[in-house]
Amino acid sequence: MSIRTAIVRHPIDVAAMLAEIQDSANGATVLFLGHVREVNDDRAVTGIEYSAYGEMAERELASIANDAVAATGVSDLSIVHRLGTLQLGEASIAIVVAHAHRAEAYAASRFVIEEVKKRLPVWKREQYSDGTREWVNAHGVVSRGPE
Repeated sequence: MSIRTAIVRHPIDVAAMLAEIQDSANGATVLFLGHVREVNDDRAVTGIEYSAYGEMAERELASIANDAVAATGVSDLSIVHRLGTLQLGEASIAIVVAHAHRAEAYAASRFVIEEVKKRLPVWKREQYSDGTREWVNAHGVVSRGPE
């Protein structure tokens, strides 16, 4: 069994994540990457700043991983979420799940990303091409400002 979670401030090393959960018992490995995209709600995005209270975020990410194991039966799972300022195309989250069968691996990956969106205390401030920035969550804009 290999369960790993981390909150980092550097680019996510996907190859290392894949290597960590390598096991000949697994017939399926699912990799999910969440990237900074160039448009959100019809607005041109130039980057995103992610921030969090690190210890709280780390505890909740570990809890999400444990819940995924309990819900789906996977035993090899790695989740890394990045903080700081990210540019277009950079990965903000990586989820790697391995299992003997693909259905369980896919289910665990989906479970994790949905729970992260609901529960992880990580906040993001989108930076737009017009120079404005806004704090947003999974449900839309939280605050607008001239920053």
